[in-house]
Amino acid sequence: MIDLNETDGVFTLTMSDGENRWNTAFVRAFAEALDEVEYSKGPAALITASADAKFFSNGLDLDWLSAQGEHRGGDRSVFGEEFMALMGRIITFPLPTIAAINGHAFGAGLMVALCHDVRVMREDRGFACANEMQIGFRIPTPELALFRHKLPANAFFETVQLSRRWTGSDALAAGVVQATADLESLPAVALERAKALKPLGANRELYGEQKERLFGENAVLDGPHGAAHMLKHSPDYR
Repeated sequence: MIDLNETDGVFTLTMSDGENRWNTAFVRAFAEALDEVEYSKGPAALITASADAKFFSNGLDLDWLSAQGEHRGGDRSVFGEEFMALMGRIITFPLPTIAAINGHAFGAGLMVALCHDVRVMREDRGFACANEMQIGFRIPTPELALFRHKLPANAFFETVQLSRRWTGSDALAAGVVQATADLESLPAVALERAKALKPLGANRELYGEQKERLFGENAVLDGPHGAAHMLKHSPDYR
């Protein structure tokens, strides 16, 4: 489900489960890979990418959610809390993080991309979209907080209320992503950004602590609580 490689302090976490839909097993595999990155020493940065040329992550595993009995996706009853806590962990991860969005990023896929510090998106194909309104799902309050903290105001409303499908060029113009590239160049652009930001990961305590101040409890952006605090304590916001 998840492959992790490291070269000269740049870790690349590759989601390799087809459309990379989110279920409990996928959440736990992702978290385990983050453990390895976080336990490393010295300057470092993390790139999250996909092995599938068409999909970065296509959202929740709806087949798993509706299946009867046991499923490779794991325990459904714990998914919501574990997934939200993982998003809270990524948004406050104590290293620079870059999402290399090579294809469609829908719902939970867009969430994980927004939890990264920097987003690089394919410029010619693929959409980024919070499609919950389209498919009849209520967006949880912690997810709304995440979008509000990470998106400019106009892009926030179009994303969560109008389910806008952002192309790479439109996402760049709106400030949803920080760079675009064609599919072939995307890994190199993400790697270049990771190498440039890697020195910031030398002081991990400081780097992570400031993210907590931005997005955690008593966040400086707005109050009373930030997206990371709400994600990590999602049962309090049902």
